[in-house]
Amino acid sequence: MVNKVFLQDVNDFLESFESNSIDLIIADPPYNIGIDKWDKFETQEKYWNFMHKWLDNAVKKLKIGGSIYIFNNQFNSAITLNYLSDKLQFNNWITWFKKDGFHPTKTKFVNNQETCLFMSKGKPSVFNYEKIRVPYLSIERLMSGKGVKGKNGLYWKPNPNGKLCGDVWEFSSERHNKKNKGKTVKLSHPTIKPYELIKRIIIASSNADSLVVDLFSGSGQTTLVSKELGIKSLGCEIDKKYYLEICKKICKN
Repeated sequence: MVNKVFLQDVNDFLESFESNSIDLIIADPPYNIGIDKWDKFETQEKYWNFMHKWLDNAVKKLKIGGSIYIFNNQFNSAITLNYLSDKLQFNNWITWFKKDGFHPTKTKFVNNQETCLFMSKGKPSVFNYEKIRVPYLSIERLMSGKGVKGKNGLYWKPNPNGKLCGDVWEFSSERHNKKNKGKTVKLSHPTIKPYELIKRIIIASSNADSLVVDLFSGSGQTTLVSKELGIKSLGCEIDKKYYLEICKKICKN
């Protein structure tokens, strides 16, 4: 059974896996910022009880050397990182620069980023850094460094595939990617992550024989990317409306 999403609670879904059986987990949980009814918790205590329960289950099911990517805002990510610090290895605090701000403000800096924690159960067994190289930003700077001798005594030359990928990722939000005649349109899900962003994660941290698990599937983006790449994925979504939309997308593609 590959590239399938289940209409199921996240913890019930995780319980269906054996311990130490998942290669890669991608999780985009509620942020508790009131985007929709599923993103509202009565208290902070209830929110963090919910978060801790699925995080503990995810850690148990992740393979030794397996990786997990967790999306959230900066504040929640800091708390999540602290909670997981003695359970998983911290690798990166990835900043997703969305190139737009949802809520203009005159009392603080405009928020146009989200955070993605990259952690693993010990040292990552898979990290395909060569496959996720990105273009060099400056041709002038690139040419000025060409032929310069490095500390190892070797002359530097640019890699034809680009530079190594950093921890700040620039991807326009889906509300801008899906504009129609210059105007934003209502999306099928309010928090869809960009296709290319999810693709980078899957390429970096999985191989052809890996199992990718998508928690809080939402729009089904992870399932669609995995299917395109030929990598097995399983996901869960508790909202029936979104679940049915994901099923349509999987069949369509």
